[in-house]
Amino acid sequence: MVEGWGRRGPWDMMPEGMRRFGFPEQFKRFVDEWETTWLRTEQFRDGDSLVVRAELPGIDPERDVEVTVQDSTLSIKAERREDTANRTKGGYRSEFRYGSYARTVDLPRGARGEDVKASYHDGVLEVRVPVAPESGPGPTKVNVSRD
Repeated sequence: MVEGWGRRGPWDMMPEGMRRFGFPEQFKRFVDEWETTWLRTEQFRDGDSLVVRAELPGIDPERDVEVTVQDSTLSIKAERREDTANRTKGGYRSEFRYGSYARTVDLPRGARGEDVKASYHDGVLEVRVPVAPESGPGPTKVNVSRD
């Protein structure tokens, strides 16, 4: 516990004017929205391929996902649309979840966009980008002389 805060938290230390206008709630809402629109990914090299995996649970990959390669950038876009409705004798309940997700990844030199493959399994989109081995000579050592 920080001295002087007692049982109060950081939101309680905020100036009264900011609390009066609902800043803590607006900030929390902003963070929640930002987290839901940011597509979580992992990237790694697997032999001669760059592998990008993205968490996309509960979507239809054929209908709701778009993967494109332009110049040296891989773009992943997805949109979730989920509606449920339950009718019972006691009433009616309807819920929906929706959101758009996007992520761009800079591709390494030698990436071959025309050979990209994407697959979806158990809520994870996997994109494999073949990367040509570096051509030409490797690094050249330069001697340093004394004047």
